[in-house]
Amino acid sequence: MSAETATLSQAALRCYISPMIETYLTRRAVLAGALPAATTLGIGLPLPADASTPMLTRKIPSTGEALPVVGLGTWQTFDIGPDRAEMDQRKEVLQVLFEAGGSVIDSSPMYGRAEAVTGTLLAEMKARDKAFLATKVWTSGERAGIQQMEQSAARFQSKTIDLMQIHNLVDWKTHLKTLRAWKDMGTFRTIGITHYTVPALDELARIIRAEKLDFVQLGYSIGVRAPERSLLPLCQEKGVAVIANQPFDSGQHFRQAKGKPLPDWAADIDAQSWGQVFLKYLLGHPAVTCVIPGTAKPQHMRDNVAAGLGRLPGEALRRRMAADWDRLG
Repeated sequence: MSAETATLSQAALRCYISPMIETYLTRRAVLAGALPAATTLGIGLPLPADASTPMLTRKIPSTGEALPVVGLGTWQTFDIGPDRAEMDQRKEVLQVLFEAGGSVIDSSPMYGRAEAVTGTLLAEMKARDKAFLATKVWTSGERAGIQQMEQSAARFQSKTIDLMQIHNLVDWKTHLKTLRAWKDMGTFRTIGITHYTVPALDELARIIRAEKLDFVQLGYSIGVRAPERSLLPLCQEKGVAVIANQPFDSGQHFRQAKGKPLPDWAADIDAQSWGQVFLKYLLGHPAVTCVIPGTAKPQHMRDNVAAGLGRLPGEALRRRMAADWDRLG
């Protein structure tokens, strides 16, 4: 067990990591199997003709900074060794993100080598200024948290981190004091909290009501719409930016849509694939600032960033999309 995870019980660690590994492997298999069916799933299709148009942005409420709406998650996908071919593939993923106008790269010390790989590639590309780097603190105790966050900055090869988040609310009261102090010093530009499960939404809401935060990161997809009930409206009320993780429900949505033609209304939102439908549904909610689908494949990144171009659904179409999706299942 690493120093980062030593402060969590072995039982809690297994409960957290095992489902994540299982769903990652499921998604990998689903996407690999879907590639031959690009005409119905749209995976790996080129960017649309208007790809020269800048990616849509949403403002971070607390700062007014415009943030591109499609970013990149690095769980598992950037946890690789020094193999040059593997590194070059991830570099191309980053190039696709930046060329499309994206910037958000989300990581965590629990993601193995993902932070270090990201930092190495950004240094090679001389692209640190193009990235909005987000990571997390995931340990217990003030000193352990400080050490971990210092290590994250070293891995990123960056003196500043654009967004530091408290991962899955672990010892959040302790870490929030440090996050605020380091934000005042300019080490962190913004701060926030995260979780990925529906049962945690109530706790996230309690913290957002009580504390001043810049960001919340949560699990949200067209099939997991629980955040819409109260948390997303609360974030709008309190001026908290929202990052949506697990936008494909760890691959479950691709499995459900496999072989199904796109609905007629997909053309009304300039969606050329199911992946773009899933992302545009989330971005159609005004509280969502950015979505962070994870991928190690440039063709999937191209498909993802295309969701940040063109039209988004309004509330009436989002209701229809959700209803049609439920019927598809």
